[in-house]
Amino acid sequence: MRPNHHQFAAFAYVVREGSFSAAAARLGVTQSTVTQHVANLEAQVGSQLLIRGRDGVSTTRTGQEFFELADRLVALDTTIAERLQGFAQMHQGHLKIIANAPQPALRIIRDFGDRYPQVQVDFGLHDWTTATAMIRDRRADVGLITDPPVSQDWEMHKLQSARYVLYVRSDDPLAGQARVSLRDLSGYRLILPEKGSLTTRVVSRKLSELELSFDRMIRMTTFPVMCEAVQQGIGAAIFLNDSHEGRQGLAQLAIKELDMDFETWLVATKDRVNLRLIRAFFELATARY
Repeated sequence: MRPNHHQFAAFAYVVREGSFSAAAARLGVTQSTVTQHVANLEAQVGSQLLIRGRDGVSTTRTGQEFFELADRLVALDTTIAERLQGFAQMHQGHLKIIANAPQPALRIIRDFGDRYPQVQVDFGLHDWTTATAMIRDRRADVGLITDPPVSQDWEMHKLQSARYVLYVRSDDPLAGQARVSLRDLSGYRLILPEKGSLTTRVVSRKLSELELSFDRMIRMTTFPVMCEAVQQGIGAAIFLNDSHEGRQGLAQLAIKELDMDFETWLVATKDRVNLRLIRAFFELATARY
């Protein structure tokens, strides 16, 4: 017996949503129905596709291969349904967006929400490595990623360029300078994003080139947390300018050794980009940037 559409759809949504219960909610069926569909698919494949863990589900190697096929099937099915129904239902739907920095993602999401208030948007901030993997593995609909890898499977649109800057409190001795060197920060506690971020990769590479090291360094999860840490006097932080709008009480300084531009791109897989909500998000974002 060949796997049916419902089995592939259930499996795809379990992977995308991260749990059987969330997949059931998205599909409008019971959790037991989703569980049965996935179990039947695994039985027909003859191999385990999902690993159930305390933090949710993950795919086996075979599961990841099947997920890419299943997700394409779901995208094609959705496209066909939209063509048959027309675009009158634009006011409904669900969109999963990820980014590796709050801006410009939050500005675009705000405008999108104003235009389509009934669309449910799930937004998550992730480090660069995770955000890139989520788009590559089709676990998000849209990504806003700085300096993403080039892929023939992605549709991409450049949104903005930015440079790395140092953030210090406005009462810091360096605050009056327009430009600093990394060598000027030897006495500071340096705040960087968590491992896997683009910032950490760029700064670590530059420090290695300059043969510099910092005895006092602290890693934090997101740009907003780093910004708050600077405001609280914990240290000086490096991240892209215009990554976060809550900069009251902070000074922004150019960094001599990091004077290159980094581009933030809007990305989605090519077979999903013409789904009505993803296309609407792309059109709104590209009209603004």
